[in-house]
Amino acid sequence: MRRLKVLTWHTHGSYLHYLSHAPHDFHVLSRPGCPPGYGGRCGSMPWRDNVIDLPAEQAREREFDCILFQDDYQWEKDQFELLTPAQRALPRIYLEHDPPLAHPTNSRHPVDDPGVLLVHVTPFNALMWDSGRTRVQVIEHGVPETPGLPHPGELARGLVVSNHLGRRGRRMGPDLFLQARQTVPLDLVGMAADELGGIGEIEHARLPAFMARYRFLFSPIRYSSLGLAVIEAMMAGLPVVALRTAEMATVIENGVSGFTGTHLPALLGHMQELIDDPLLARQLGEGARRAARARFSIDRFSSDWDAALRHVTGTAGSGSRSAAAPTRQENV
Repeated sequence: MRRLKVLTWHTHGSYLHYLSHAPHDFHVLSRPGCPPGYGGRCGSMPWRDNVIDLPAEQAREREFDCILFQDDYQWEKDQFELLTPAQRALPRIYLEHDPPLAHPTNSRHPVDDPGVLLVHVTPFNALMWDSGRTRVQVIEHGVPETPGLPHPGELARGLVVSNHLGRRGRRMGPDLFLQARQTVPLDLVGMAADELGGIGEIEHARLPAFMARYRFLFSPIRYSSLGLAVIEAMMAGLPVVALRTAEMATVIENGVSGFTGTHLPALLGHMQELIDDPLLARQLGEGARRAARARFSIDRFSSDWDAALRHVTGTAGSGSRSAAAPTRQENV
């Protein structure tokens, strides 16, 4: 079956990189200076050859098989300013990265179109959004394993991975990170991590080996989607300590792959256990890796995306898995 030409945006760099493991070509809009949403192949991400930089003003001149939206302004503004009527009539997918933020249960999704496939990244997100008439599918994250990582847990410290944590408000838990850091040794990495006394940003290609040196990953997020950093840490063999909210409640099994709860002092006690007991950290880290392999493999992820893209474009072959309707589809 032929490769599809998919027009999309650079909304989340890590997600775009993993999405490119699907066997198609992703034409990513760019503008000079790489402003948010128009980064193309910018940054230090190890982009694959099928991620193709496309200047936004040239989009009208190209032919595509499918449009993949990833943010509201792309749906509400860009498609009318950058695309022709014929391009806007192409098969369309809207990839929703987040749970509803205005109200957890009563938020209507901005896409209300039975001709569009709305893809959610977690079952929790699909459950909470009011998706109206739009067809819904869940495609859970997928992350590749990195071979040859160092022996895990050599540093008797925990790690937090979050971009701009100091600017993103209580929802993302900067106050919980600061409280926890007063009790247990924690390092913070990510964009603008220095604002909270962190280490700074680590290149994506170096992140798995960097993570593997720590005893655990702490996610202080109160309410958000399931972060890729959590799955990347699990694949690197780190147990995860996190709040038992949103999709996280289904990912980490207490005493097997890490610890979750809603009482910070109890979580701090578990962090100290992992600091004091490197063997326990390794055992739970192996449990986390097994769970990540079973649920978040890059092969399943790329296969699900291949099936969804071929389904909406009508290009699935009769003998392939993609010939069926998209997997994990449900109307919510």
